[in-house]
Amino acid sequence: MAIYEKFTGMSREAFSSFKDLQDNFKINYAPDFNFAFDVLDVLAKESPDKLCMVWVGKDGEERKITFSEMSRRSNQAANYFTSLGIKKGDFVLLVLKRSYFFWYCVMGLSKIGAVAVQATHLLTAKDYIYRCNAADIKMAVITGDGDCARHFDEGEPYNTVELKALIKKSQSKQAGESWLDFEAGLYSASDVWDRSMTEDIQATDTMLVSFSSGTTGYPKMVRHDFTYALGHIMTGVFWHRVRDGGLHFTISDTGWLKSLWGKLYGQWLGESAVFVYDFDRFNAADILAKIEKYKITTFCAPPTMLRMMVAENMKSYDLSSLKHCCTAGEALNPDTFAKWKEYTGLEIYEGFGQTETTITAGVLYPFTQPIPGSMGKPIPGYNLMVADEKGEETSAGVTGEICIRLENVTKPVGLFSGYYKNQEADALVFNKGLYHSGDTAYTDEAGYLWYVGRNDDIIKSSGYRIGPFEVESVLLEHPAVLEAAVTGVPDPVRGLNVKATVVLSKGYEPSEDMVKELQAYVKTHTAPYKYPRVIEFVPELPKTISGKIKRVEIRAKDQGYV
Repeated sequence: MAIYEKFTGMSREAFSSFKDLQDNFKINYAPDFNFAFDVLDVLAKESPDKLCMVWVGKDGEERKITFSEMSRRSNQAANYFTSLGIKKGDFVLLVLKRSYFFWYCVMGLSKIGAVAVQATHLLTAKDYIYRCNAADIKMAVITGDGDCARHFDEGEPYNTVELKALIKKSQSKQAGESWLDFEAGLYSASDVWDRSMTEDIQATDTMLVSFSSGTTGYPKMVRHDFTYALGHIMTGVFWHRVRDGGLHFTISDTGWLKSLWGKLYGQWLGESAVFVYDFDRFNAADILAKIEKYKITTFCAPPTMLRMMVAENMKSYDLSSLKHCCTAGEALNPDTFAKWKEYTGLEIYEGFGQTETTITAGVLYPFTQPIPGSMGKPIPGYNLMVADEKGEETSAGVTGEICIRLENVTKPVGLFSGYYKNQEADALVFNKGLYHSGDTAYTDEAGYLWYVGRNDDIIKSSGYRIGPFEVESVLLEHPAVLEAAVTGVPDPVRGLNVKATVVLSKGYEPSEDMVKELQAYVKTHTAPYKYPRVIEFVPELPKTISGKIKRVEIRAKDQGYV
């Protein structure tokens, strides 16, 4: 029996159809469920030599970590944190890139009931000040790479942090004496810790906090309890389709919840090892080489990265180890889907979710089949619907907001507990018996969901509602287009005109002829009313530090706000 079956009562192979999965998939857990004790430590005891992580540094250094070692290191982290005064309920900031210390810390903090707070290494002093004060951070554990220590110190006089520790302090040229050496402290701590040493922790207690990407203002703090880990059974076991003894690779920095989607909970529940590559900058050829060398079995990457990978000479790599591939973060355009299948023989299984959830919609093999451009069907465990402005379900083909029904039900496993210290934001998303995602989509007659865009991204032009993705997807099929962001610009007659902000591929130059060529291409490959009447060529698109396009910034610029 795989360990996830202890919480579902049956294996994924026992389900005969998607309807069977919808009707009978259940997650059961004890009131004091804690992933670090009930999954990691159990695997360490039952399969001590089983691989749980293959870590590769940017310089080629390799580490292979078993479940037994991961359990011991998490015990050392728990003991070291406790020796510094960290206790249940304290918030600890983790800025660790892709260091294996991130996993030691997350599991160690879970064992003492402290709250792990993820953040990216790309933050500046201003960012640290906001996050530390907003989240009441007591301790920060930060990578010694780059300028992280300097940026943190610049903001230190204005934040609440009492303790700060550095990974690889001896290699940092910026860390002063006020920084603790976390590596030395952890390795000198006892590796013995059991549940009796922990304060009473309930499954409903806050386990982690992650900052949203902040496309429209200051990032909100998303609170997840200990049941969140079990929500990723559907992510890792059913969507990623991880294999017992396999090696799963999700490309993500630990500053974002996507790393927990693909580098921890669901994968270990499926008893697969995770592959962690601590690179500085994404390079498509380098990633393909790593898949070949380490024989990755299951793989997940954002559409933008997949697009860059298919632009490489993929046929020169042996990718035969791959058995299943997924994508999320943005909708996948059909051209990338087709090229990936041509090069690997594998279809890409899309999924949808948010920082506030686990996977809520997706294509689950073998229960549903990929349709290029569709993000699949509602995931069992979430009562998902597409709602109109009155909160009522829309009919097929009608765009509405993706919502989760909450009335007369317990909180779905995987859904967040609310925003930390932000009742106003809670009230906006939890109302009318629904959780409102802010994302729009429509369903087709077969029940598949088709992404349209964020609520504030919808373009209303001459009575038409136009989603940016459907225009971007067509543009990205043209060889001249590397990246594209579609927004609306004011027009006295139409209300808004469709505008495309385009980054051209190498070898192509901006010109009026190129504008006309792209406009004609869109007109002939989708409904003509969607074509961009305005096209602007730029060297790069504005993005959040998580890599999402900031259409709000483009709109503000076009309307003279910035």
